[in-house]
Amino acid sequence: MTLGPLGPVRPSPLVEQAAQRLRAQITGGHWPVGTRLPGETTLAKELGVGRSTVREALRALAGAGLVRARHGAGVFVIATEPAEDWPTRLRRAQVSDVYEVRTAVEVQAARLAARRRTPQDVTAIEAALAGRRAAATADDAAFVDADIAFHAAVVAAAHNPVLTDLFTEFTPVLRAGLVDLLALTGVRAQDPNTGDDAHEALLRAVRDGDAETAAQVLHAELEDPFAH
Repeated sequence: MTLGPLGPVRPSPLVEQAAQRLRAQITGGHWPVGTRLPGETTLAKELGVGRSTVREALRALAGAGLVRARHGAGVFVIATEPAEDWPTRLRRAQVSDVYEVRTAVEVQAARLAARRRTPQDVTAIEAALAGRRAAATADDAAFVDADIAFHAAVVAAAHNPVLTDLFTEFTPVLRAGLVDLLALTGVRAQDPNTGDDAHEALLRAVRDGDAETAAQVLHAELEDPFAH
């Protein structure tokens, strides 16, 4: 194949091209699981790139869970399909599955929030509840955003960064699911601020330091999020 002038190639795209070529060989079955890949020098020659580019491409494949280096033995294929990262897996998950995990995360977060909340945390939760009430006159998407902001404030009051990160990862899937749920049920036509009593009860339990009541209120709410 004859190539015309290309001009200088930046290192990053070159690494990506090399990684794509190697990935295609793996996913296409040319190198089955357990296969030892050719050495860097051989791969560099076949791909027409430098060894450093091959090294970076192999690192990218290792990050995708396709290959693993074994000290003194070389680089071996460990999977023929790239591992999905957590956000990608969540986007493909059923909302019901995510919601079940959300319940476990948030109920524990509510329990911890009641034990660990600071005056600043309580102020933030109160402000989020006020924001949720103000959003009662808004459309469903804005109301859901305000609802999620309230729950995020409770999770933040638990002062557990892992719980906070998990909730943050769930948020896009939850938001879409809750907006769809409101549209499907039409519950806000009769009660624009649906669920207000449960959210006020949760705020009160956290503020009072009542961990078990906080957990119970939240669990009941998440069983049927817009029925209270």
